[in-house]
Amino acid sequence: MAGSGIQPLGHGTRETEREIALADRVFHLVTDPVTEDWIRSLNPRSETLVDCYGDGKSRMRSYGQMVRRILSAVRKRQRVVAVFYGHPGVFVLPSHEAIRRARAEGYVARMLPGISAEDCLFADLGVDPALEGCQSFEATDFLARRRAFEPTSALVLWQIGVIGDLTFQSKASRYRRGGLPILAEVLLEKYPRSHPATIYEAAQYPVCDPVIRVLPLSKLARAKVSPISTLYVPPVGRKPLDRDMVKRLGLQARPRTKTSRSVS
Repeated sequence: MAGSGIQPLGHGTRETEREIALADRVFHLVTDPVTEDWIRSLNPRSETLVDCYGDGKSRMRSYGQMVRRILSAVRKRQRVVAVFYGHPGVFVLPSHEAIRRARAEGYVARMLPGISAEDCLFADLGVDPALEGCQSFEATDFLARRRAFEPTSALVLWQIGVIGDLTFQSKASRYRRGGLPILAEVLLEKYPRSHPATIYEAAQYPVCDPVIRVLPLSKLARAKVSPISTLYVPPVGRKPLDRDMVKRLGLQARPRTKTSRSVS
């Protein structure tokens, strides 16, 4: 399994390019014709998996069909590469399932990393997940399972434009949009109404800018979003230190100065 990255051509790795060129069979599920042409130029023995989707069809059914098609070629002892948009292991269920089944049947299978939308978010919004931590959830799962989250760490919620809709739709306007007010309601249980949040979409072409819209959480319920919109909620303050743990770890809490940083 390999990833094409978010932007065509510029985000593909040399390792992915080499594997595509050497493959007996290439499957791909990407979002733009430029990337399709790039894959085809590397290996004409390529075919799209987009026909597994259908309007109103369950995405899980589509993913199962993709896995069966990939495994059918693997079972013929062919060298197979499946290329997915972004990172092949991030929000790509069929890649994980195809690898799991292939290994269970005794075949060698591996995943090559790619640039994901989260990588782009960190870069475009200037977020360092190491500073206050970062929690990442698919929005429907976040609500349906009432996931516990820590408001003093960053929160990333994916697919906020299709909350509660498990189907595929070729037109964005056909997705149900009733989940966004529910998401806003849940978030406002932990955050102030004035707390800022960012609706984000990575730039899909080098000549385009990413979508970055900052708004207070009180306005999220009526915000304009798309099926690929992500929500980034920054931390509310800093979580206080556990002084006993600091002592056990042998850390020294010192006041900040102009020339040093301290644990605080």
